[in-house]
Amino acid sequence: MTEPSARTAVNLGGRPASTSAHRLAEIAQELFIRQGFSETSVDDIAAVAGISRRTFFRYFSTKADVLWVETQKELDRVREGLDAAPAHENCRDALCRVIPAAYRLSESQRTWALQRAELVLHEPAVQGSLARHQAEWRAMVTAFVARRAGAEVTDMLPMAVGAAALSGNLIAHEYWTAHPAEDLPTVVTQMLQLMLPRLDNM
Repeated sequence: MTEPSARTAVNLGGRPASTSAHRLAEIAQELFIRQGFSETSVDDIAAVAGISRRTFFRYFSTKADVLWVETQKELDRVREGLDAAPAHENCRDALCRVIPAAYRLSESQRTWALQRAELVLHEPAVQGSLARHQAEWRAMVTAFVARRAGAEVTDMLPMAVGAAALSGNLIAHEYWTAHPAEDLPTVVTQMLQLMLPRLDNM
């Protein structure tokens, strides 16, 4: 699933010590799930967090941006893992190993990620921002496959694999929201194995 939208914070000055971008995201998501995304205002989030509206906007440009507070870190983990993949490792195997590893979560992170997935997949008001993040995620995988294949990113094989990997990741998250007791990295691995082509000699 990036433009960094969360203003996480460096040199913001004046924010309460107990406030963080991630904590605001948790509060917002809980409200979105309970009240609905459209029905929850920035003022609602700020009131529950015990901060001012102005402080909220030091962290985020819009209320939808709270959903992407961890997205850049996830993208970076995938990118770094693919960059470090050994040349002898099959391209498909590398994708099926690296992508799921980006979603290894602690129990507290797991609850947050599940709430985020439910909102991102089912809330129409955030679909526009989702598309932007998906485009960067797909481009990252496409570039990796193009390097391995000695091809251009606009060639058919890299484009097809990038699209298949994105679809597999998205459907894995959708499956996970319906089966939350299952392990997300395992689900992502299994879905990618089902959807990615063999990619022999790559």
